[in-house]
Amino acid sequence: MATILSASMKAIGLKPTTSKARLRWVALGLFVALVALAVMACAGAPLGTPAATATGATATGAVASASAGAVASSALSPAPSATPEPVALGPANPTDPLGLISWLFTPIFQGLFLVLVGFYSITGNVVIAIVLLTLVIKLVTFRLASKQIVSQQRMQRLAPELKTLQKDLQKRYKGDRAAIQAAQQEFYKERGVSPMAGCLPSMLQMGMLIPMYSVIRIGLTNFNPSAMLSVLGVKLLPLTCPNPAHYVNGVLDKSLPCINTVVGGMDMGKEQVIFSLPVIGIGISVLALIAAGLQMLQSRMMMPPKAENDPSASTQRTMMIFMPLISIVYGGILPAGLFVYWIVNSLFSIIQQFLIIGWGGFFPLLGWDPAFARNHNPRFPVTMPERVTDGKSVAASRYKPEERQAAATSTVRPNTHRRASRRGRRR
Repeated sequence: MATILSASMKAIGLKPTTSKARLRWVALGLFVALVALAVMACAGAPLGTPAATATGATATGAVASASAGAVASSALSPAPSATPEPVALGPANPTDPLGLISWLFTPIFQGLFLVLVGFYSITGNVVIAIVLLTLVIKLVTFRLASKQIVSQQRMQRLAPELKTLQKDLQKRYKGDRAAIQAAQQEFYKERGVSPMAGCLPSMLQMGMLIPMYSVIRIGLTNFNPSAMLSVLGVKLLPLTCPNPAHYVNGVLDKSLPCINTVVGGMDMGKEQVIFSLPVIGIGISVLALIAAGLQMLQSRMMMPPKAENDPSASTQRTMMIFMPLISIVYGGILPAGLFVYWIVNSLFSIIQQFLIIGWGGFFPLLGWDPAFARNHNPRFPVTMPERVTDGKSVAASRYKPEERQAAATSTVRPNTHRRASRRGRRR
């Protein structure tokens, strides 16, 4: 949320520039709320539920919900006023709650912006700069993402055993949820698996969409972001802003960004729509289609196996296929540079997943189950940790089938009072 810097606060303030701008800000606000809700839901999820699904699909679903709420809010809002004059980009001032949030996130925004501008100064191409910045982020979070993948795979492997355990615990504790959850925690502890291990990396990668959106939408499109290129009064990058080429007859054209964001005729700071769907008016972008396809591939690799009589697994499989498709809706809302980030992020994640789980759940695909996928051994295969055998946990003490039968037999009282036959009874 470093997007709401002092310059943009002045530009936005209480009077948004256009209905599109208002829609974007409301969508970002709702997205922040959804991220917080997702964190709370992740922390309080039932222990029998698998960890979070693929990051791309989760993030897309959150942005979809935010966009839907933003459309409703925009429809109820009054007509926008005249477009104010652009203001130079600068750090946020914590004068109100919104400004305080912006001020707290300013270091994240500035750090990403400095790295992006540094790569731009070296390469002279904003697309290459976004790709390099994405790779830096993925390398920094590589270990966390690997732990998430391993955690999800271990949870999937424990799912059948956990399902049997849950049935036994329901019979033993007769609906005592606290005792059941305690037994499940003991089960995870015994097996050396943490159901929360995959939550934090998912939320971290999901939350990166907010500052990346801000850097691309506001940082790259501002005519004078010089204030964000200095730390403690020291200018770190030799970028001259405002751009001297943007002066016409001595007057600066503030509508032109200091950084050249156009590559191959495509402006990375704006939406790139090739056509709009009739009636509903949703803009379709080529980059959005590519991002959705890669996210679907990434999600399918992590998809849990089919399980009979397991509606939760079936729902999870359906959502992991459906959610990436919502990325297509954002072709007419989000800037093209953010889709470049999404595409590179998904490609990196696919390669990382392939090294750990191989093809995963990608095959069979439409009945095609090739031999190279069945016989493939990952470079870094997932292994289950050794069981912890210190003491006897509640989970380990559950009845085996023969013990359950013996316990049931011991509770049946023998019939010692047999009735005499009708013929032998005295009338």
